[in-house]
Order: sequence, then structure tokens, then C-alpha cells
Amino acid sequence: MPDKGMKPSLRRVAVPVRAAHSCAAKRLEPGVSWVMAGHASEEHPHGADRLCAAGDRVYSRAVRRGRVPRADADAVPCLLELALLHPDPDDMGWLVPTSPQEVMTRLLRGVHAEVSASQARMGAAVDAVEWYAGLGSSRARQPGESTAIRVLDGLARIRAAIDEATDRCTTEVLTVQPGGIRREDELREGLHRALAMCRRGVRMRDLYTHVARHGQGLHNYMELMGESAEARTLDEVVERLIVFDRTVAFIPANTDRTMALEIRHPALVEYLVTVFERLWRLAVPLAASLPSTGVAGITHRERSIAALLAEGHQDAVVAERLGISVRTCRAHIARLSERLGAASRTQLGVRIAEAGLEGPPRTTPPDDLPALPSPTLPLPAPESPTAR
Repeated sequence: MPDKGMKPSLRRVAVPVRAAHSCAAKRLEPGVSWVMAGHASEEHPHGADRLCAAGDRVYSRAVRRGRVPRADADAVPCLLELALLHPDPDDMGWLVPTSPQEVMTRLLRGVHAEVSASQARMGAAVDAVEWYAGLGSSRARQPGESTAIRVLDGLARIRAAIDEATDRCTTEVLTVQPGGIRREDELREGLHRALAMCRRGVRMRDLYTHVARHGQGLHNYMELMGESAEARTLDEVVERLIVFDRTVAFIPANTDRTMALEIRHPALVEYLVTVFERLWRLAVPLAASLPSTGVAGITHRERSIAALLAEGHQDAVVAERLGISVRTCRAHIARLSERLGAASRTQLGVRIAEAGLEGPPRTTPPDDLPALPSPTLPLPAPESPTAR
């Protein structure tokens, strides 16, 4: 291209728009042209910063020669519309060029105007963000408040959250404590907090498995708590559940009990309370004796084991659900086989069905109580008054 040194040096400062001018289509990619803001139109999408090939040739010739015949610009009307060429006042048949220096000044002004407009839009966007943020902060949670469901990752965070809920509790604590016999050191660890709640008038109800009855530590613990606490037992319970004042509940979030969910959603908390209340109605008070199995020589625990075996569960699953060790479970199975005269596991299943041991005995008479599933909800044993 001739006279390259005379071409406008700012032609690359541009933004993309749709092409509508045939001269630009030959030079750029289909459908796209480059314009200088404020220097383009619908008919001529390119600006003075990036001329089409024909316009480049005519303008360069005009700059070199000082003027060009008007007929030379017939094929490039963009030069007149962009004010790069204008009529010679001495002879209207000729066109004279706008000086390259003036064109560059014009381009810089356009760039400045575009940048200024962008800064103004950015400032408006910042103001809008601050305004929306202000709306959100008006609904910000107060100290101590939480979201409907919060994930607690790690034993330290779980214990801290439960201890905080314990300190804020004013009326009632409901707990489900799976597992077997409660260790006395675990019970002593949360005793001072439990007694503090009792002094505040908080009442506690706890559900355990029947196996927990065989630990003297639990009986001693309940004696110290007096009338402020009550415990009942079942063959099986759901995994650990703690509910404070029927407003916040804690349930497990993984199988190894290192994560938990802190739940404050009213509907979810109400559902968990309903589960607890239905189990509570089915449970046997800790101070009462377990009901008879109805089969001579078969203990209550052996009947529970028989019912789970009839469902097809393996020894480890039976032991976990009843809160006993696998070794103890197998010892009970051996005695059960001996008393029922079964020589094999297959024969034991038949004998269990014949003796009517395939279902758990009813511990309470109400017929209106629907069957309750036993979900699996693991939670680590917290260092709190509910860890008993």
C-alpha cells in the first residue's frame, strides 16, 4: 500500500460492531468490522481508525497530492462521511484531505470520550452493587443466628455448636443415643452441663437401646439427674439425634461421625421431633422391666436377634443395630439355636418362624401408631450433656 508512513497511526483502537458497508466486508472477517466510537454510522460501520482498502488508497493519494478529483471518491463515500475529504472551496470538482494530525486528534478525543463513558458506567455499576449489598445487609443474620441447615465439619466444630446450643437451651432437650452400654467417663464428662441445665429448669428425655440398661453408669447418672431427666429404651433406635428447645437439631452427616448437620428449619426440626415422640411412645422406661418375650427360655435380646435374623441380616449388622459386639451377638445366636433345637442357620430360620419370633414383640398397646422406619443417621459422640 503506498505511503504507509502517512496512514493514521491510531487505527487499531477500536470496538467490534456488525458490518453494513461493502467496502469493509472485503477487508475484515464476515459480519464484523472495527469502528471508532462516535465516528461510525449504520451505513459505514468502520471509522477513521481503520479504513477500507479503497478508502485507504484515495485518502493517501489526497494527502500526497493535496487534493483529488471528486470522481475518485465516488466509490468510497465513507471518506466524505467521516470528514476525511471535503470539497475544495476554490474548485468544487476537487476534494481536499483533512490533515492526518487533525484526524489523530479527533481519534484521541473519541477514545477519551469512550473511556469516560466506560468509567461512568463502571461508577454507576459500583453504586448499584453497593445499593444491592445494602438491601442484603438489612436481612443479615444477627450474632448467634444461623442458616436453616449448616454443615459442621470436624469434631471440634460439632462440639462447639452443641455446647453453644446447650448454653442457650431454656426448656427441653431430646436425645437419641444409639450404641450399647454407656461408658461412665463419657457420662461424667457432660454431667456438669446437664446439671446446669437442670438448675435452669430444662427437662431432658433420652432414648437408648435395651443394651444400655446393663450399664450401671447410666443408672447412676439418671439418679443424679433426678426428676429433670427421663430415659427409655428400645430394641433399636435411630442414629444419634439431639434437639434443643424444638428449634435446633443436630444429626450426623457422614458414616464415620466426623461431620454433622445443624438444622434450624422449622419443618425439619418438627419432623425430627415427631420421630422422637413416636419412638418415645414405643419405648420402655428405664426403671421398668422389659416385657416378656412370650416364649419360654428366650430372653428379650434373643428375641430381638431372632427378628433381625429372620429379616436376613448378617451378624455384624444385627450387632450394630442392637448396640452389642459381634462376639456377644454370635453367643446369643448360639444359645438361641440350642434352645430352638436348630442344627444350622437355615434350620434356625425355620425354627424362628415356627416359634413366632420373626417379629419384635409390641411393648405398648396403641393400635393407632403407624410403623416407623429406622433411618441411619450417624453423629459423633459430642462432649456435651447429651452424650450419654
